[in-house]
Amino acid sequence: MKISSAGNSAGPPEKGVVAGIDIGGSNLRIALADLGGNVLERWNASTKGTSSPGDVVTLIERGVEQLLQQTCCSKRSLLSVAAGAPGVTDSRAGVVLATSFLRGWKDVPLGQLLESALGVPAAVENDVRMAALGEHWKGAARGVDDFVFLAIGTGIAAGVFANGSLIRGSGWTAGEVGYMFLPHTTEEPAKPGMPGAMESVIGGDGIRRQWLDLSDHQPSAQNLTATEIFSRASSGDPLAKRVLDRSAQILAYAAYNISLVLNSALFVLGGGIGVSVLLCEATKRILEKYNEPSRPNLVISSLGADAQLIGAIRLALAATTSPSGV
Repeated sequence: MKISSAGNSAGPPEKGVVAGIDIGGSNLRIALADLGGNVLERWNASTKGTSSPGDVVTLIERGVEQLLQQTCCSKRSLLSVAAGAPGVTDSRAGVVLATSFLRGWKDVPLGQLLESALGVPAAVENDVRMAALGEHWKGAARGVDDFVFLAIGTGIAAGVFANGSLIRGSGWTAGEVGYMFLPHTTEEPAKPGMPGAMESVIGGDGIRRQWLDLSDHQPSAQNLTATEIFSRASSGDPLAKRVLDRSAQILAYAAYNISLVLNSALFVLGGGIGVSVLLCEATKRILEKYNEPSRPNLVISSLGADAQLIGAIRLALAATTSPSGV
């Protein structure tokens, strides 16, 4: 399911608009939506070379202004914004505490910066938890109050819903499952700024490293992405199949162990690697033998890359009535 865009023909909503913002390590995306959560228009820009907090906020201000113009909305019609950031985020204070994906981001008061720049309430959340909000609102976990959104890309993290609410943790690091120690992963503690045990093996770089090690770094094996390696596995490449099977086994361990703690009804796989049908199906086959006390149920995100934006719109709508959001 992708976000539909009504474009300029929709005209200005009568009751105002909100903006959802997805801040990535190299890209910035903004969607303007009406109070029903319908996307009116989108805007995106690169953050490469301009990823300082001040530069990103300036880009956001420019993008929101352009979206208001494109949809013929006045600046007064903007009621609130919400932004997802890739890192440890104190959503109560609106502060991005730390991130390895954006240069110069440490203890950044993003909510305050956005409110000063745009003159409206601003909510801030970790990007993976934002994606979980999106899946709960309009995606694969709609109506499911106990589920885990597992984002598998360059890194690995989870957005956890329990009893209909996001779990953030006492230090705002709930869901950092990429640091889990599992069979077939390293036992060495992660160093600051370095991948955790699980993501170092089945994150994007980890999968590529598995492939290169098995292929003895042959020139023909260079520069393949994780999804391309999985595609080779489906075509019968024995080395690629070993990578896929090992990745699926580790993911199955993680899902099963998390389910023992949370008894979640559903696991939604997202991120550039998590949406792989091949990885999902291989993991499901392994989980068939793990039935006690219950078997984890895996599905692929129905929102895909739009999950963060949908979640940001949901949080922005909540911020129009409550500064603390959801």
